[in-house]
Amino acid sequence: MTVEAVIAPAAAGASAAADASAAAAGCGGAKQHSSQAQATQRQHAPRQALPLTLSNSLPPRLPATFDLGDGSAPVPVPADVAPLFTPLTLTGAPKKASFALTNRIVYAPLTRMRATGTIPQPTAAVYYAQRAVRGTLVITEATNISAEGYGYLNSPGLYTAQQLEAWKPIVKAVHDKGAVFFCQLWHTGRASHNDLQPHGAPPISSSARPITSPEYTVYTPTGPKPYPTPRAATREDIKRIVREYAAAAVAAIEHAGFDGVEIHGANGYLIDQFIKDSVNDRTDEYGGSIENRCRFVLEVAEAVVAAVGADRVGIRLSPFTNFLDAADGTPYATHVFLTEQLNRLGLAYLHMVEPRMAGNEERATAESLLPFRAVWKGTFIAAGGFRPGSGAQAVASGHCDLVAYGRWYLANPDFHKRVLLCAPLNPYHRDTFYSGGMEGYIDYPTLDQLKEKEKGAETGHGAK
Repeated sequence: MTVEAVIAPAAAGASAAADASAAAAGCGGAKQHSSQAQATQRQHAPRQALPLTLSNSLPPRLPATFDLGDGSAPVPVPADVAPLFTPLTLTGAPKKASFALTNRIVYAPLTRMRATGTIPQPTAAVYYAQRAVRGTLVITEATNISAEGYGYLNSPGLYTAQQLEAWKPIVKAVHDKGAVFFCQLWHTGRASHNDLQPHGAPPISSSARPITSPEYTVYTPTGPKPYPTPRAATREDIKRIVREYAAAAVAAIEHAGFDGVEIHGANGYLIDQFIKDSVNDRTDEYGGSIENRCRFVLEVAEAVVAAVGADRVGIRLSPFTNFLDAADGTPYATHVFLTEQLNRLGLAYLHMVEPRMAGNEERATAESLLPFRAVWKGTFIAAGGFRPGSGAQAVASGHCDLVAYGRWYLANPDFHKRVLLCAPLNPYHRDTFYSGGMEGYIDYPTLDQLKEKEKGAETGHGAK
């Protein structure tokens, strides 16, 4: 099955805006709305209509029912969300590991700041297991690869024996539900503070350029502070950090038991600080040209692949974000080149953030992931602003193979079931995303819990 797409930047932006306007509740195709604003055209965006033939990865026949894997009877699949409930085998070039996914829904990596220091809490096992469905790809919150990579209070790590032991029951809980579990490997780079760094050292980055926009502050043990000026990584630092990524991948898979790892190369953190020219002002082999700015991320990816195998490695990129003052003047040229180079490694997947996402907010834009999707030869995940209907449309059109859901999945542990039943979605509570504690973490109700509560209220025996 193929779909012919003629994509110019403005048309792609309208499509993205239409996806973002899809209905929040249940299944069903949402009404399509044209974008009310056009983003400024970036350099090196396609200047003419670009004819692309995008192949979706759907089977010839869409499923009539879906087994949630919880012992209940298979659930009928509404036709308009059926693309989300088709199987896909996730595998990379060596094909030593292959993961049979039963559906196209991915739990996106979401920072929650619930660790005790850098040690994952036992309640994380409950949190992830609540959202784990048989044959679903679940990606952890961003997980620090080293003490130097730490930039957010109470974010977990993967570099000490105590951290790895704490991850083991969490991984087991997700595997017990039959889900595939990848750990996202994170180094925040300049998005940190001396107060969070070993020995009070300045945080490290591609260059000695601080985050200066007033809307960004870093939370330290003594309260919020402006971001400091980082120190530029030396060549020796770069080699060491590359080794740390590889070591973290080995630790995640061989010691904690994860199925694979996702390299966090998005959203203004260390890898993105090398890729984006608004941050990287180096004059050596790691700066200047697109090839040089992509050198660090490619060295990281190559090292991780060499350590654990390409079929256990994915990567996340955000070509268009300017989060944490990390913008790129040539996002198309930069990320088409990077995508072409990553193709050589045969990764399990490429995960990209939709241009409509700016941090946690959505914006109208004329930009599109489709040029990268057209270049990429493997499994492609798109994330950012999708609802059930628009996600199904994205898979059916060939825009992506898998759809990563964040906020709506976070607020609805039984997300798959609600989509299948066209049921209303719980609203998410933004003020609890990073608040610590159990509120907004493991207390979002499922449909079954809501029914029990209603039944109890009717009989006078429900929970108060």
